[in-house]
Amino acid sequence: MTTRSRRAGARRANVTKVDVQFREPDQVTQHPPPPEEAVFDLGSVTARYGRVPALADVSMRVTRNMITAIIGPSGCGKSTLLRCLNRMNDLIPGASVEGKILYNGLDLYGPDVDSAEVRRRIGMVFQRPNPFPRSVYDNVAFGPRINGMRSALDDTVEAALRRAALWDEVKDKLRTNAYSLSGGQQQRLCIARALAVEPDVLLMDEPCSALDPIATTRIEDLMQDLKRTYSIVIVTHNMQQAARVADMTAFLTVELGSDGERTGVLVEYDATSKIFTMPADRRTEDYVTGRIG
Repeated sequence: MTTRSRRAGARRANVTKVDVQFREPDQVTQHPPPPEEAVFDLGSVTARYGRVPALADVSMRVTRNMITAIIGPSGCGKSTLLRCLNRMNDLIPGASVEGKILYNGLDLYGPDVDSAEVRRRIGMVFQRPNPFPRSVYDNVAFGPRINGMRSALDDTVEAALRRAALWDEVKDKLRTNAYSLSGGQQQRLCIARALAVEPDVLLMDEPCSALDPIATTRIEDLMQDLKRTYSIVIVTHNMQQAARVADMTAFLTVELGSDGERTGVLVEYDATSKIFTMPADRRTEDYVTGRIG
């Protein structure tokens, strides 16, 4: 056995210790997708809060109609990177984004781009369920109403709830307060609310971290159904979840600057099966095997 073979075998053995069950991607992509298959194309993206870079020099392409997971230790810029994709960082005082982010070939930060339209096309679901203190119906109808989509509103609400696998559970509770739903139902309601404005992409920032295992399974199954129509990018601290649901995985870590500043950097981006079995970078291997956290 060659030295290289022994090293590869050792890596596989190390990964097995953490009992990660990864899924094969529907389309095995060992390299970044060509531009025509990319919903996002990031070039040297750096995000700052004030003068401090929270994220530096990230370049990657996100594949259409796949689930892309972003993993890494706390403070590495996972959520910052996610918010760059729909300009949510614009809402944070002192935040700035440098570099290039193309969405379907369009520069998201171009001077003529309407940030509100960006957020309509690129929906977001947050870490904790955040329904409005309104009825189930009004939660889902909120986006279409403010976007002037008032015709066939009943059909729009029903279609969004069906896509979020929630219709059968709430069809007789449409006028009840959304807070009466369980945590898992509230999170699927928030997904339905995002889908009601007919986005192209769905961003999810640790959407299952506040949910029990049964509700988490429902959300993960829902993601697999939704990717037939939508491109999904998910931030998760749960490596097993990334292995279960994602086709592609990006691993970020933290680098310390000369002044002790903590900056997130992209270490590796590849097919999930490769990230969890044969990562190209030792830092990725150390993280997915649990040697560092």
